[in-house]
Amino acid sequence: MGARKKHAPRRGSLGVRPRKRASRLVPRVKTWPEVSSEQPLPLAFLGYKAGMTHAYIIDDTPGSLTHGREIFIPVTIVEAPPMVVAAVRVYGYDPNIGLYTLSEAWAQPETLKEKYNLDIDRVVSRLRFPDTEKAVNKIRNMVDSIYDVRIIALTQPRLVGGLSKKKPDVLEIKIGGGNGIEQRLDYALGLLGSAIKVSDVFREGQFVDVIAVTKGKGFQGVIKRYGVKELPRWHKHRKGSRSGPGTRGPATTFSWSEVPQPGQTGFHRRTEYNKRILRIGDNGYEVTPAGGFLHYGVVRSTYVMLAGSIPGTPKRPIVMRHPVRPQWIPEAPPKITYISLQSKQGN
Repeated sequence: MGARKKHAPRRGSLGVRPRKRASRLVPRVKTWPEVSSEQPLPLAFLGYKAGMTHAYIIDDTPGSLTHGREIFIPVTIVEAPPMVVAAVRVYGYDPNIGLYTLSEAWAQPETLKEKYNLDIDRVVSRLRFPDTEKAVNKIRNMVDSIYDVRIIALTQPRLVGGLSKKKPDVLEIKIGGGNGIEQRLDYALGLLGSAIKVSDVFREGQFVDVIAVTKGKGFQGVIKRYGVKELPRWHKHRKGSRSGPGTRGPATTFSWSEVPQPGQTGFHRRTEYNKRILRIGDNGYEVTPAGGFLHYGVVRSTYVMLAGSIPGTPKRPIVMRHPVRPQWIPEAPPKITYISLQSKQGN
């Protein structure tokens, strides 16, 4: 009998290639869902990862074997103080080139500094601030050409308990819902120069998609990077038991890019779908464990409690977006019976 053909499936997903370092710490949202709501609303919000703890909730998942029973779940706390709407940007659409910028209107920096103590000069050049009223009127006159309405929002790092920086992070957020472009445009222009809360974007119990940059691990080999099996330590590893899986093909003709190779591991932009919001609160002390979160400290402003884990290290910017493929639509948040506030410092 001939030798049986070895079955060796490809290691690693091609959907996350290339495995290189993220170009920016605050990820840009590339896909926006279609949200049906009577009133317009922003479709994303930015917060900062504080840490993890655990809680007990009453399971309300339809069809679950533990439905109606108390279950243990890990939870992640994201601190999300209000974001300041610094600008409104409108886009047109061309079938050949896609979206293109039509115009934008910026709030005056002096107003933002005086009202919110926001260091906007650290992220935006002063050349971007023409007459606000004139820019708003220009946008209203081109309403027939507008295809998409978005806002440019800035975080307030001075309100975050675990950060020591002053430079705000910038996120472009699409306005969804409503009954058309005109209603979305009026809503966005009404927000210009004001602050929005995370409760204006999300509600307790709903699912969100989390976009973040993962924890960096540097240059790693194929064992850690792809989970390739290590060679037996007692034979057949004269040149190393953790070496590569073999040739990539004739160098003069082609090479298989799917063959696991060493390289950058971690610090990748990733999206995790359908993380459920268990609670949105304004008192961060009610979820801060004794001694504070490791490498973060005390949550001092508005927080979001998410079920499960999310990418990134403490203090990492986290973009929460309305789900593009929700599993089911909860009517209400689950009942939380216990939140662990025990110290994470260890004994």
